[in-house]
Amino acid sequence: MKDRLNLTLPVEMISRINELSERKKIPRSAIVEAAVASFLSPDAADRREAAFTRRMDRLSRQAQRIERDLGVTAETLALFVRFWLTITPPLPGDAQATAQIKGRERFEGFVETLGKRLQKGQSFLREIPDDVAGRSRDEDSPPEDR
Repeated sequence: MKDRLNLTLPVEMISRINELSERKKIPRSAIVEAAVASFLSPDAADRREAAFTRRMDRLSRQAQRIERDLGVTAETLALFVRFWLTITPPLPGDAQATAQIKGRERFEGFVETLGKRLQKGQSFLREIPDDVAGRSRDEDSPPEDR
């Protein structure tokens, strides 16, 4: 049994339905019925859920990369600061001015080099493989275990 439903659609949609009806030689009501059935079918919900799942998975992987990069960056900075503080001797008072001038020159060179690397798209973090932790474990194990 079928029931009648009157609806209002945009003119361009009606013309597209008319064109499809003529081309496929099927009634307009069959086209609209199939479209509504497709919209209401559980498959549409499953497709939407699958699309959301793929997007969430992609976002999760991006967040994991950001977390890894941040960890590498923080550890790199901490190791550098520890190393620098360990090996840098205190300067006598008369050498302070010269050291500050040399420090400014070195910093300007550092900023220039950093700018060039960033413009080229180079990144220290990209030079580090994703599986560094896995490699260090493999290197520590005896050769027969690899």
